[in-house]
Amino acid sequence: MGGIVFDSKSLAFTAGALLAEHKAEDVVILDLRGIAGWTDFFVIASCNSSTHMKGLARFIEDFMSAEKIQPLNKPVFKEDESWLLEDMGDVIVHIMSKEARSFYELEKLWFSAPSFKIEAGAKQD
Repeated sequence: MGGIVFDSKSLAFTAGALLAEHKAEDVVILDLRGIAGWTDFFVIASCNSSTHMKGLARFIEDFMSAEKIQPLNKPVFKEDESWLLEDMGDVIVHIMSKEARSFYELEKLWFSAPSFKIEAGAKQD
């Protein structure tokens, strides 16, 4: 790895696949290109504990670092965190506890966005 130039779609699908491969649950990509002017894609994933959330965030951060992608924020992780956001500009990764995901329902909020479910080991777009 190192220095591959990603367009926003391939970046979103690569991040989604990375999360799925590391046991994130219910990984979904929302294509916001036609409805939001400030980002292209959301990658949404559920975790099963704060330790799992921290690990998933580390995998995303390691991936961004290896690919020389500068995040627009550096989340500060707390043990009671239920939602962690990694902002790469055109792609925003949401790692959420199942309870937070159920409460905030981002997929319902952005219901008109095309969505893609990502499975570990499956061939992606």
